[in-house]
Amino acid sequence: MSVTVHKRFLRIAKREVFRLTSQPIYLFCMVIAPIFCFVFFSTLMEKGLPSNLPAGVVDLDNTATTRNIIRNLDAFQEIKIVAHYESVSQARKAIQRGEIYSFYYIPRGTTEKALANRQPKVSFYVNYSYLIAGSLLYKDQRTMSELASGAIGRATLYAKGATESQAMAFLQPIVIETHALNNPWLNYSVYLCNTLFPGLLMLLIFLTTVYALGTELKENTAGQLMKESGNSIVTALTGKLFPHTIVFFIIAVFYNVYLYGFLHYPCNSGIFPMLLAGLLLVLASQAFGVFLFGLFGSLRLALSAASLWGVISFSISGFTFPVMAMHPTLQALANLFPLRHYFLIYVDLALNGYPLIYAWHSVVALLIFMLLPFFILKKLRTAMLHYVYIP
Repeated sequence: MSVTVHKRFLRIAKREVFRLTSQPIYLFCMVIAPIFCFVFFSTLMEKGLPSNLPAGVVDLDNTATTRNIIRNLDAFQEIKIVAHYESVSQARKAIQRGEIYSFYYIPRGTTEKALANRQPKVSFYVNYSYLIAGSLLYKDQRTMSELASGAIGRATLYAKGATESQAMAFLQPIVIETHALNNPWLNYSVYLCNTLFPGLLMLLIFLTTVYALGTELKENTAGQLMKESGNSIVTALTGKLFPHTIVFFIIAVFYNVYLYGFLHYPCNSGIFPMLLAGLLLVLASQAFGVFLFGLFGSLRLALSAASLWGVISFSISGFTFPVMAMHPTLQALANLFPLRHYFLIYVDLALNGYPLIYAWHSVVALLIFMLLPFFILKKLRTAMLHYVYIP
């Protein structure tokens, strides 16, 4: 009996290899698209953070002090002063035209008021329609304002006879040291690519798995598949999806080697636990794709659900916005997404360097996802044997 099942499994797998190689859409979705996305996003964020973001200046005071502030502002890595404007109105219109992301406004009399201790006000306007650019420019311009305020205060204290230690103790009574753990370079690519790559792969696995099963019904070949499997839905699914598993795991190995071997991103646990996490993600994603198709029984509905679930995963997995800061309902729902558990494995293993046992709850969660197809096997078998495709 086991020999017969083995032969049927190999025959179905061979049949699926022929389908994969004869239809270009599989080559695109399983190989070309993920590799293109990996290379595209890693080169897009090659420098870690965006640099030389265009900004403007409205300097109505135009003194040596304000010109020094502008030069120091332009020295920040993320900012590039590309234009000086004569009024706030001109700078505002430049932001609306998309020429600059922000502008720094220094009103007339700023230097005079600063030297007279009359607390002058400077302003900076940021276009937060572009979240990353706006956040970086806001941070640098605020930092420059505080540094300028401290420099003027220090000069005033020096003029009153204070020593350097006295002046600094007054201006900065508490010295702050910042230590960025696990990503001391503050490389934005490290934050994103390590979860963006598996997220893209997961989405493509969802879609490819649903499409592969749906086309069997659409092309009226489901009966042949079931006949070759001896009407065993388990044999049919495992034999059909086994070539997919091999290809997707190879892609998972590729992005792990690319991230940790070629780009040298932090991987304190070693690459082999991350390869295991990649295999678990591939199997869990395939199982979830089978579950969605069996649940809806329609190619269109299952593809729509797979797309929706995959896209939401990027927002709810926690790598862009912390799950602990979400509404309690969303915190609970986050556990229904495979990418969330892969992200936790990545944080525990690659970033923190913990042994795999510390991520056991996430590993178990991915294993539970693999059990989902068993809930719809009967329905899926009925569909494969009797369902008539309706366009």
